[in-house]
Order: sequence, then C-alpha cells, then structure tokens
Amino acid sequence: MIQLENISVKVRNKVLLDSISLRLESGKMNLIIGPNGAGKSTLIKILSKQIYPSAGNVFFEDQELRKLSLEQLATFRAVLSQNSELAFPLNVNEVVMMGRYPHFKNQPTRHDIQAVEEAMRFFDVWSLVDRNYLTLSGGEKQRVQFARVLAQIWFPTSSARYLMLDEPLTFLDIHYQIQFMQQLKTLLTDKSLMVIGVLHDLNLAARFADTILLLTNGKVLANGSPEEVLTKENMKTVFQLEPEIIKSEKTGSLYLAFG
Repeated sequence: MIQLENISVKVRNKVLLDSISLRLESGKMNLIIGPNGAGKSTLIKILSKQIYPSAGNVFFEDQELRKLSLEQLATFRAVLSQNSELAFPLNVNEVVMMGRYPHFKNQPTRHDIQAVEEAMRFFDVWSLVDRNYLTLSGGEKQRVQFARVLAQIWFPTSSARYLMLDEPLTFLDIHYQIQFMQQLKTLLTDKSLMVIGVLHDLNLAARFADTILLLTNGKVLANGSPEEVLTKENMKTVFQLEPEIIKSEKTGSLYLAFG
C-alpha cells in the first residue's frame, strides 16, 4: 500500500502537483492518465524518490518515504523512466544484470543470475542475451529494459514490491503493447506486487487498469475504476473531446471511440 498525503510540487511560481491525497493498493494495476503537463511524470518521480515534494508526505506501508534511503528503496522498488538510453556498448545480459545491482556487492550470486534469466525469458529477450544493446531496435531495447526493472524485484518476498513505469509502451508496436500489459496482469497474481504506470492510450488503460487516476493541471479530477473515471463528462473536461463509450460484451472492458 502507498499513501499520499497532501502532496504538492511547486517549481518557482508554477504548481506541478496540488494537494494530492490518495491510497494505492497492492496487487493492482494503478494507471495514471491525463493531458500533457497534467503532472503524471512528476507524480511518478515523487513516488520513486527522484524528486521531493514541496509539501506533504508519502508512505510505503507504514514507512515514510523521505526516511528511506535510495539503497533501501532499490531492493523493493523498481522504476522505468521515459528515457532509459545507454551510451556504452554493453551486451543485453549486462544491461539486465544492472537491475540486480542493489542485491549484491562484488559478483552476482546464483540467485541474481537466475532472476536475470527468468526475467529475460518472461519478456522474450533471452535470444538477445549476447547482443550489443546499442544494435537493438527501439522495441527490442524497451523489452530489455522491462527485463532489467523486473529482474530488480523479480522474486516475491514477504513484504510489498513496487513497479513504477513512466510511459512504458514507447517504441512498441501494438502486439508488444498488449503483450506487455497482459504480462503485467500475470505478475499481479502475486498480491504483494503493485504496478503504477503512466499511459497515454486511454483504451489500454480502460482494458487493463484496476484503478485509474485522472490528473489535470496538477490536480486529481477522478480516481477509481475505469467505469468511474472514463466518463464522457471527464473526457470532455480534460481532453475537450466527447467519446462514445462502448462496453465489450465478451470481456466487460470499456472502449472509447473518438469521432
């Protein structure tokens, strides 16, 4: 569980986040949507301790985030930022092993090697294990990055694990976008895991989210199930578009058709 209490971020005279309070539950896909500049990436940076709020507190279970060191956080919280480019010619195995750095000092253990292989096989990049990362396509690089962040928190523990993703579907074609979201849902069968992600595709959010947080101008406009958040009124308020909202008889998922 993550609890946010009156989180605000102000840079000079600009308010990026304005008094946000909410509770995020483990075992769920928590997705954040909103227009450009709404504060989505800023919120992910707050939750991952990349930046500090101007006011308010964040709690991971009963621990205050600001009191946790980055070394402590890295053992149970993994983050995929928008820009994960590397400038060095590492092979894919070395890139994914970077996710295990918080868990060993000098040499990876058998446990670390197992986590890397299983994460790579899970995301279907094991065939690339010896390739130079810089020679991969954009989509292949992104899937390798998925393996890296999941390897970091691969093994279930008695405490919660947190996966934070800022626009993770960049560079992926539609097949891999859907496959990745399905893989995350598979991982969430372990109720100790929480996924928090920023998505731009409203229909993927509608299909896969357990809860959706809709931000606009740094404020929470709506927070709840896809049915509660993805309403015509909310879409018109935020995106100045009024979609036709269709519910699949087969899956029960919503689909937003913009005319």
